[in-house]
Amino acid sequence: MLGDDEDVFDSVTWESPPAPTTYEGTSTAPSGPGFRQSTSESEDGRGPNDPKWEGYLITSVKDPVKELAETKDAYVSYLVSAKTNLPIFSTPNPSARRRFQDFVFLRTHLAKDFPACVVPPLPDKHRLEYVTGDRFSPEFMERRRSDLHRFLQRLSRHPTLQRSTLLRAFFESTEWHVIMHQHVAHPPVPEQSSGVIDSISDTLLNAFSKVRKPDERFLAMREHVDKFEEGIALSERLFNRVRNRTNDGNPEPGEDLTGDYHDLAVAVQGLGFLESGITDPLNHFSNTLLEFSALLRHTTQVTTDPFLIHLHALLQYSHANRAVLKLRDQKQMDFEELSEYLSQVTSERDRLAAVISGRAGSTGLGLGAYLKDRVDALRGADDDRTRVERMRKLDGKIKELQDAVQTAHETSDAFSDETLREQKIFQRAKEAEMKEMLGNYTDGQIEFYKAAMEEWDRIIPIIQRIRVDV
Repeated sequence: MLGDDEDVFDSVTWESPPAPTTYEGTSTAPSGPGFRQSTSESEDGRGPNDPKWEGYLITSVKDPVKELAETKDAYVSYLVSAKTNLPIFSTPNPSARRRFQDFVFLRTHLAKDFPACVVPPLPDKHRLEYVTGDRFSPEFMERRRSDLHRFLQRLSRHPTLQRSTLLRAFFESTEWHVIMHQHVAHPPVPEQSSGVIDSISDTLLNAFSKVRKPDERFLAMREHVDKFEEGIALSERLFNRVRNRTNDGNPEPGEDLTGDYHDLAVAVQGLGFLESGITDPLNHFSNTLLEFSALLRHTTQVTTDPFLIHLHALLQYSHANRAVLKLRDQKQMDFEELSEYLSQVTSERDRLAAVISGRAGSTGLGLGAYLKDRVDALRGADDDRTRVERMRKLDGKIKELQDAVQTAHETSDAFSDETLREQKIFQRAKEAEMKEMLGNYTDGQIEFYKAAMEEWDRIIPIIQRIRVDV
């Protein structure tokens, strides 16, 4: 909104500044690939909305370590490393140790520097309900490591974000704290709008919550996002229900399937004490039930829980994509509202010109104009000198508004083009993640059923050796 820190009529900053300050202390223009995606139709047969890839970036997060363990300032650091052939990196194998707040800083400033890009969200601090213990427990650190690993993977799959100088510094810089301080002290500042734009009230710009002339392409994208998120949310609820019925997550047996098998094993073992002739086979059967119960719990921990967390992470990722589509709509709304305001100012200027040229005919401009003339008369502002002065001010405002409308139109069109490219990038990343997520879940289920079959196959010969006298 106008007058706020975030100017809705600023230039679209999906490009890096023309002469950025590098993160090792020198101020030079970056060499190597550009920061903006290519729009060339002739190069490699790409269309105007196809992204341009300059190379690969393979990232990993591992080795969580508790730093300053015996102090109140203790925190966990992670080893972030990469393999790349991107020219912007000074080494093909950069690595560094970073803490969670460093990831937060990276994400926050990438979102500011690249508003037209779908910058992936960080793991939600409140989505670790399947992990017991404090934030320094091995389970918690491993779960967060996995989430941060997925975050960097998403950045590395983005042809623009993977080439950002901030991401390079995140992997390479030995003075990361200095970079953070510089960004906090000198955050990216959008271009200042002209004075006439600042004078437009927020009420005017937000009179309409929807785009007046929606683009069918983006309406289809919104509908696709809605259906995708609805499907993910439904899947998350269903798998949560399955998980709770299979294993409640407690180490002790509870009201779930693992607890039922555990209770059945205890009952069979008690039966073995009563049936002295088949005590040994019943004990083996009881042990198999216990193994199967443990196998169910293990499958929940290594397959179902990561699947649920990935499902929710994919939903959050889609929310970030939705935010970009919403921002594109806002850019178009800015253009439409400015155009409407320009039309109103132009009409007012034409009304004054008509009044000056022929006062008797002024009422022909409508009841509103007539009432305005009567109010001006009561205020003593009905003389031609005053009207001429108002016309002069309106002419200046019209000129400024025309420039602002042109800028808003160019910004809206450019942002729309960038959003179209962004949707292709997000679609590819989403498909890759879904393939990985469903593949891991399938592999886990196959391993579970194989292990279960082996357990039950071992008990069959023992049961068959039981002799029943008829």
